[in-house]
Amino acid sequence: MATAVLLLTALLAVLVAGDKAETTTHIKVYWHDVPSGPNPTAVQVAQAAVTNTSKTFFGLVMVIDDALTDGPELNSSRLLGRAQGTYIAAGKDEGALLMIMNFVFQAGEYNGSTVAIMGRNAVFTPVREMPIVGGTGVFRMARGYVQARTHTFDQNTGDATVEYNLFISH
Repeated sequence: MATAVLLLTALLAVLVAGDKAETTTHIKVYWHDVPSGPNPTAVQVAQAAVTNTSKTFFGLVMVIDDALTDGPELNSSRLLGRAQGTYIAAGKDEGALLMIMNFVFQAGEYNGSTVAIMGRNAVFTPVREMPIVGGTGVFRMARGYVQARTHTFDQNTGDATVEYNLFISH
């Protein structure tokens, strides 16, 4: 009898979960990484002994709280949320970052939801793809991928604006 109740409970859980149709959402945002100036959104928190002599800054660790906007201009575009997390210069011989960040939506229909991104970002490749590994709120149990394209990069300051296209299954 107990086995039958457990089996019935499991079956009902599958049926209820199956009622919600999965959807795919596309969101385009601009990620503004600003390590320069009096109010940086990206700060260095660690480096390896070889970082300063490495052509790829190998071992550099940055923590970010970057603005996410609906357009490429930081000061005139609408703020949609923040990219919070870290990136690490993980490529010894190639400019490649390990990106670990949450896109925290703070406006619009996704306000209060997050998308978790973790993956390799070969920064000099025109289009980089990284996986979406989870989410919260509207994006609970999310999976998918992002495509990143550098919009602008200032070699003197390190400031960068990157277009992110998110393709989210949830």
